[in-house]
Amino acid sequence: MYNFEFVKPATVDEAVAAMKKEGAQALGGGQTLLPTMKQRLASPESLVCLSGMAELVGVNAGDGAVTVGAATTHAQVAADAAGSYPALADLASNIGDPAVRSRGTLGGSIANNDPAACYPAAVLGSGATVTTNARSLSADDYFTGLFETALDEGEIVTSVSFPVPEKANYQKFDQPASRFALVGVFVAKYPDGVRVAVTGASEGGVFRWAEAEAALSGDFAASALEGMKPGADGMISDLHGSSEYRAHLVGVLTRRAVDAAG
Repeated sequence: MYNFEFVKPATVDEAVAAMKKEGAQALGGGQTLLPTMKQRLASPESLVCLSGMAELVGVNAGDGAVTVGAATTHAQVAADAAGSYPALADLASNIGDPAVRSRGTLGGSIANNDPAACYPAAVLGSGATVTTNARSLSADDYFTGLFETALDEGEIVTSVSFPVPEKANYQKFDQPASRFALVGVFVAKYPDGVRVAVTGASEGGVFRWAEAEAALSGDFAASALEGMKPGADGMISDLHGSSEYRAHLVGVLTRRAVDAAG
């Protein structure tokens, strides 16, 4: 590691002010940023710690939604959302290992937007609203590509509000070494239709599988997806699995998620 400034603001306003300094980088749970810094793949001059601020921590249910503070750990989401949004809690309970779940945060995960991370699938699959210090963004507008989001420089995620669906489930095929999703599928059924979000598969990051959404909105049953899978073009192909294999997994996991949700 190298020398850098560590800033621990007490409020979001203080954090926003600290982020205006040249070379500043927001620090959530540090599960991605700190290893990246150790490998010299990133070298921020100042780390602005977002943990410990009460206004960014907590899980609150009401008015048909579950709102999660950006600095809430995966472990807390797994525990506190179990009664109000079981599918979200189950997803959080299977991220990484206990050490990762005790440090990693929702805000850190979606700000980084790793193409194999689990939370982006829940956010997009739920049609959630991402709130920052400056504005609110729909999930469909928030994720813009591989490791890319609509966040402006210095903008900080403060909370995410998840509309609670009638039924939902997340299915993940683990990459066993990293516990990231080789492919993960989040399915959520709402009164006005079904949303299907896929992580781990696409070179463009998390995406909605529109054909599956249309089929399931007409008939919420795994049989409605019989023989269906997305095209392999644009899917990730690496030593862990070919693009064709990932496309096949998307179909399999979507059917499993529908069965489990039903």
